[in-house]
Amino acid sequence: MTRVDGRVARGTPCAGWDLRRLVAHMTAQHHGFAAATRGVGGDPGYWREQERTGEPARAHRAAADAVLGAFAEPGVLEREFVLPELVGGFRGRTAIGFHFVDYVVHAWDVAATLGVRLHLADEVLTAALAVARRVPTDPAGRGPDFAFAPALKVAEGIGPLEATLRLLGRQPRAWLGTSRRQWSVPALKVAEETLRLPGREPWAWPRSGT
Repeated sequence: MTRVDGRVARGTPCAGWDLRRLVAHMTAQHHGFAAATRGVGGDPGYWREQERTGEPARAHRAAADAVLGAFAEPGVLEREFVLPELVGGFRGRTAIGFHFVDYVVHAWDVAATLGVRLHLADEVLTAALAVARRVPTDPAGRGPDFAFAPALKVAEGIGPLEATLRLLGRQPRAWLGTSRRQWSVPALKVAEETLRLPGREPWAWPRSGT
C-alpha cells in the first residue's frame, strides 16, 4: 500500500471522500473495533479519524494488524461489542461480521480508486454476500448519514462481489478499471484473515439492537 501515498487526493466510490479520507476512516474503524474487543468501544476517541498523518499507509497497516490480533483472542466471539454508530451492544460474532463485510467493500473501494482489479478468495466472496443480504434495505437507514448508500438492483447471474457491492449501494460498473493487475491491500488482509480465524462463519446481520 506504500505506493498509494502519492495518489491520496483521488476521488473514491465513497461520495465526497478522497483516498486519504477513506484510508483515515478505515484506520479509525480498525482501532475502534479493536477497542470494542476490550470493552471500551463506547469511547468515541477510539473511532476518531486522524485529520492528517504523514504516512497513511503505515498507519493503516498497523491498525489492521491490531484489529486482526484483537479478533484472534480467545472468547472474542462471545464478548459484547459496543459500537457508537449503532444502537445497543452486539455479540462479538455479529460485530465482527459488520467489520468483515465493510472491509470487503472498502478493499474494492481502494482498488477501484487506483484502477486495479481486486482478487478475493471464493470463500470470502461467499461469506460477504451472505452478510450483505442480511443488511436491512429500509431507505430510512441508508444514505449519507449511514454506513451504506441505498441498495441497488442485483441482476440475476452477476458475480458475488458485484452483488455484494450493489446490495451495499456501490456502482461497480461505473468504476471498472482497465488494468488487469491484482492488488492486495491491508483491507483485503483484514477481510480474508478474519474469515479464517477459528470458529468464524457467515454472520447474521441483526434486524434489531440485539
